[in-house]
Order: sequence, then C-alpha cells, then structure tokens
Amino acid sequence: MKQTDTADHAAHADHLRRARDLLAVHPVVDGHNDLPWALREQVGYDLNDRDLAQDQTGLLHTDLPRLRAGGVGAQFWSVYVRSDLSGDAAVSATLEQIDIVGEMQTRYPAHLRRALTADDMEAARTEGRIASLMGAEGGHSINNSLATLRALHTLGVRYMTLTHNDNLAWADSATDVARLGGLSGFGREVVREMNRCGMLVDLSHVAAGTMRDAIATSEAPVVFSHSSARAVCDHPRNVPDDVLLSLRDNGGVAMATFVPKFVLQAAVEWTQAADRNMREHGLHHLDTSPQAMRIHEDFEEANPRPVATVATVADHLDHMREVAGVDHIGVGGDYDGTPFLPQGLEDVSGYPNLIAELLRRNWSEADLAKLTWQNAVRVLRDAEAVARDLQFRRSPSHATIEEMDGTARV
Repeated sequence: MKQTDTADHAAHADHLRRARDLLAVHPVVDGHNDLPWALREQVGYDLNDRDLAQDQTGLLHTDLPRLRAGGVGAQFWSVYVRSDLSGDAAVSATLEQIDIVGEMQTRYPAHLRRALTADDMEAARTEGRIASLMGAEGGHSINNSLATLRALHTLGVRYMTLTHNDNLAWADSATDVARLGGLSGFGREVVREMNRCGMLVDLSHVAAGTMRDAIATSEAPVVFSHSSARAVCDHPRNVPDDVLLSLRDNGGVAMATFVPKFVLQAAVEWTQAADRNMREHGLHHLDTSPQAMRIHEDFEEANPRPVATVATVADHLDHMREVAGVDHIGVGGDYDGTPFLPQGLEDVSGYPNLIAELLRRNWSEADLAKLTWQNAVRVLRDAEAVARDLQFRRSPSHATIEEMDGTARV
C-alpha cells in the first residue's frame, strides 16, 4: 500500500470514529422511513415474519440493530398510502399504517419510545431509546376533511406531506401537471389547521408553487421530510434555491434525501431514458409485470445504472447549508421507500459514513449536531409553540372544500 493510501485510510478511520462519537451524543433524526408500507407489502404487517429485533438485511433497509449501528435517535415513520387510493380507502389504509407503528412501539419498548413532542424526543435520547414519530405522506389521507386531519394528529401523526406523486383537488404535486399553480383556498385552510393542531407542514413531493404558497400561509416552520437541492440535481422533487432561502425567515428545515434519481443528475437522465424505453414498448414506466421486468433488465444491461455515493449526498448538504443556513437542514433517507441507494448509505446503518464525509469536508461538530439532532427537535418545538398560541385564539375549522373551492368531495 502506498504511503498516501495509508494516510487516507487512517484519516477516514479517524473521521468515522469521530462520527460515531458525535452520533452517540447527537443522534440522527431521520425525517422519512417507509418501513410501515414495506411491512404491509411484504408480510401483511406480521412482525412475526419480519422480527425487527433481528437483522433483516436483504429484505428491508431497516431493523433495530442497524438503526442502533447507524446512530439513529429519532425516526419519523411514514404512514404512507398510495395516491391511487382515495376517499375512505385512503383513510383506512392510513389508519392501518398508524396501527403497525403502534404495534412496533409495543413490541420493542426497549428500543422504541412513542414520541409526540420535542420533549418526548429528548426524553428518548436520555433513556437511550429511539424516538418513534409518524408523518402522513400525502393529503389524500384526510379525504378533504379537516376533522380527519385533526383525528390523525390525535393519533400521533406529527407531519403531513401535502401531496404525494399526484395532484389533489387542493394542491399541486411536483410530479404531476400543475392545475392550481400551488394551493387552493381549501389547501391554505389545511395549512392553517395544521398550524393550529401543531402538525408540521411537509413540503416534500409538492410543486414549487405549492411550496411557496404553503410557506406564505404557514405561521409555523415547515419541513421537507425527504428532499434535496434542485440546483445540484434538477429534479422537480427537489427544493429550488429561493425556497431554501425562505426557510431562514420561516424557521423550517429541509431534510436531504438519498434517492439516487433525486440526487444524481446522471441518474435523473438514466431514469428518463428507462421510462421512455418502457413507453416505446407500449408499457407504463411503473409496470412490474414479468414482461416489463425483462424489458427493463435488458435496458439496464445495455445501459448500466449510474451510481450515487455518500459524496453525492454531501454535495447537496453543502449547497443546502450555504443557501438555507446550517440551522435549516437535516436528513431524511427514504429508506424502504426506494429500491436503490447510494454506495455507503445502503441501509440505516450508513449514517456514520455520511457524517464522516462531512467531517472530511471540515464541517464543525457544532454544525453536525444541528444537522443530525438539534434542528429537527427545534422545528417541532417551534410548531408546538405556534399551536398553543393559535388554539388560544382560534376554534377548530369546519370549512369544507365545497364551501371554499366549489369542489365536490371525492
């Protein structure tokens, strides 16, 4: 081994040791993990078939031993339902997702502590447990009902992503054709009622116009539970610089995601080409039939998939820190919500690798503590303070989409 290689190896080992030491004190608050949906799809929520106390490598990105190894101290579990579910079916599926998170907390009390507040998060850290929180992914989960929104908050949901991949009657999605230019009147009322409840407004997945409308409407800090920087990778799921900059005044936090097709420009272009290839064969780009998989595998063999790395994600965090400021960034890996992940971040045990890379880039330990723990705890605490004030001044809203937008409830 060359002397320079030996020195590089020693430096990396030192950065990794320092990363683990830092995470022992300031663990990661991960903004988004799709384990509940993966459990639904794989085993119908049966934890006997996916015992999370045991290593589930090859089956899941997430289990308790790897969360511990990754230095994760708080996890927002996504209580996601597909956006092709609507009406009462979407509400029921969301309740099932909430139920499995509760079952996880009951089954693994030595590891998971139910958390509803910032104080609960701090208590979990003191106890050496992982704070277990929930975020609903997609406003279709409330079926255009503010009462349902409040019920989700009562059940423990602490953020709601306003859309998923498809538009709602009251909000434009990043990956659909814009219809409203942002939020409708009812959409703004949803944001106001979330503020009053103390539920964080999550702007991942939404169109840039929706981001701007929500930030202009919200009296509380917003979050992006799993979105990276659009200036670094030009994908509509990412956050434009003007929106990142607005977080300085809003007080919100943008949590960088790891999904390669959102963080690596070459992967964006590869995905577009792969989707185009599927359409040229008369198939939907999300088709998973055996015929579709053969066509996709042939394409990938001829056109190898670009690979993101830890450094790819660090590039986004460098940019987000520069634009939004170090007080307004975090991480949301999207584990168990994507089939592909960067090298070094293949599962939830990989967080020390990311922190080591940032240490190599001369991030201070004070800045890293904000990234991993302090910013996310602070944003929830700030939302709680806004909610206390608003509840003193406002009654629950009973507005309907019919009244505000002239739109029939689906």
